[in-house]
Amino acid sequence: MNDRAASMQDLSAFWMPFTANRQFKSAPRLLAKAKGMYYTSDDGRRILDGTAGLWCVNAGHCRDEIVAAVQAQAAEMDFAPTFQMGHPKAFEAATKIAKHTPGDLKHIFFVNSGSEAVDTALKIALAYHRARGEGQRTRFIGRERAYHGVGFGGTSVGGIPANRKAYSGAMLPAVDHLPHTLNIKEAAYSKGQPAWGAHLADELERLVTLHDASTIAAVIVEPVAGSTGVLVPPQGYLQRLREICDKHGILLIFDEVITGWGRLGTPFAAQFFNVTPDLLTMAKGTNNAAAPMGAVAASKRIHDTVINGAPAGIELFHGYTYSGHPIAAAAACATIDLYEREQIFARAAKMAPVFEEAIHALRGTRHVIDIRNIGLIGGIELASRDGAPGARAYDAFVRCFQKGVLVRMAGDILAFSPPLIIEAEQIAELFKTVGEVLNEVD
Repeated sequence: MNDRAASMQDLSAFWMPFTANRQFKSAPRLLAKAKGMYYTSDDGRRILDGTAGLWCVNAGHCRDEIVAAVQAQAAEMDFAPTFQMGHPKAFEAATKIAKHTPGDLKHIFFVNSGSEAVDTALKIALAYHRARGEGQRTRFIGRERAYHGVGFGGTSVGGIPANRKAYSGAMLPAVDHLPHTLNIKEAAYSKGQPAWGAHLADELERLVTLHDASTIAAVIVEPVAGSTGVLVPPQGYLQRLREICDKHGILLIFDEVITGWGRLGTPFAAQFFNVTPDLLTMAKGTNNAAAPMGAVAASKRIHDTVINGAPAGIELFHGYTYSGHPIAAAAACATIDLYEREQIFARAAKMAPVFEEAIHALRGTRHVIDIRNIGLIGGIELASRDGAPGARAYDAFVRCFQKGVLVRMAGDILAFSPPLIIEAEQIAELFKTVGEVLNEVD
């Protein structure tokens, strides 16, 4: 029996996440190997990765330095607890991360995913206000069309209806949402930040009036919303959110699980937009997705308030068995060293105009109603089929895969976030294939 036949024997045991399981298992798309900018499918075809795996393999696949670090750490020590104990790699990784985080966000709390990072940031926000004598600040403000992972906290502050529907009776009770910032009528085919929409941040003032600032713990937003189809913040929008939060003593949390680690050509989007939050979540590119890892970066003010405001003993009753896992931490150290040595963030900034020109060259292609981009993130919005939203983008996604290009779909939006090592020729190949596919699909 060959490898493909063996792999096709039984697909029933794996209940796949965020997947139409029946549809997938009737016609599976299986990836067997990866290197650099490419996957290899189980039938031996080379697949150009237009999505960095899942927004996460920023340095390209199976980089030798990261592989070696993981192998060495697994052989030396597979696991060590970080509850009342420690191991050197966790501290080394935290120090390397803190070198790149904005402002004074230099205290790093390790988790294992973006979802856990968001729930951790929400808890830290509550702990901070309680430590400073404002324990009544328990309300969170999220945003429509936001994705903050799948924990109950992240789902509550998130704004994707399909993610919330089945669990709507169990969401956090004290949550409200800002409007999202996408307006195709006013800002279609924007290159970078749209000129229209900064005023939408003023909706936060309305929510402050509605709920009373003294009840609001934090506002959480993605600087660029990725999973809902690349929603780029309008010019001045994030700055205005920062001003309003400062005015009312509300913490600002940036969810940088997608934008972190070079996606916009800077270590984090906070530096790109020159807006420093109070808490910042990360995951994905933190260790090039070599092992599950995420983190929350907290400002000195928040860290010191929680630590110094607690009685003797444990200051924050929160954490995970695998927080700062040795293998994940070793991968993070090797990844950050690689980012620095190859100047990958600067390289991403250099390639961003090439990416922008190529994606906007598809304006006027069949079915396309909007194109938006920033850094090495792009989205192409398609007109929906009557009565079948999402079907056209799904068909395009499948056809692209058949033609040797991996893209991501979100509703009727095709999203792109290639590894930051992508070359101009590969950008051209990516969007040439997408253009061909859009001219083929019904």
